[in-house]
Amino acid sequence: MSPGPVADRLADPARLSIAELRRRIEAVDDEATIEAYCARLAADPRSGARLLGERMARRLAARRHECARLAALFERRAALFASGAHHVAGIDEVGVGPLAGPVVAAAVVLPERVDLPGLDDSKKLSRPARERLCTAIREQALAIGIGEVPAAEIDRLNILRASLEAMRRAVTQVSRCLSLDHLLVDARTVPGVSVPQTALIHGDAIDGSIAAASIVAKEHRDALMRSLDALHPGYGFARHVGYGTAEHMDALRRLGATPVHRRSFAPVAAVARG
Repeated sequence: MSPGPVADRLADPARLSIAELRRRIEAVDDEATIEAYCARLAADPRSGARLLGERMARRLAARRHECARLAALFERRAALFASGAHHVAGIDEVGVGPLAGPVVAAAVVLPERVDLPGLDDSKKLSRPARERLCTAIREQALAIGIGEVPAAEIDRLNILRASLEAMRRAVTQVSRCLSLDHLLVDARTVPGVSVPQTALIHGDAIDGSIAAASIVAKEHRDALMRSLDALHPGYGFARHVGYGTAEHMDALRRLGATPVHRRSFAPVAAVARG
């Protein structure tokens, strides 16, 4: 719906019922048109119409606030683009603390223009929001790499080295698709790669590329844990994704450790000794 025709139809809002105004407002997405509605409805003698205008003004303010928030999330990447970079990857890992399953890292390269309203650290998102954003990220990304390190390898390396190795694998996977100019990494430095990189403390909360990686990594690992739940019933992997919940600890004591449990982690080792 273009701004002009909408504004013309609202030249005399009194001609429209409140229900019709509400219907038309819900269909509007253009900012100039929203402003035109707000101006005309603010002068409408009907309280219901004025309330609709106030609601629309709040909607516009929230939209602008979200645009500003997203711009701030990508300001580091924008500075890298301004300095000549073309492909910037965000890197994050999930699954450091669980007693079972792999540690997973994702490397995500987004285009210069993205449409990801609601983007945030995966830990702050509801599951439906995370799933929606993961789909959008995968649709828009120029490249995505996934690195996995399974439980047996975690036991051999230790969890810190395993996390770094998962990140290295994710970056290597992306590097096969395109040439990376810079890495933005959540609080770590990825070993064994020659790409310039910046470690950002709490990066998944302050950088859009890292936030996108955190979402992709979380969704990928959760799907893996649902698969492991089917292979190893009785532990509840699909619900707690390997963390040491009361349900998980009870299952460990009753059923023992599986091949996907991290035997170097104290609660699993205690069960194995018992």
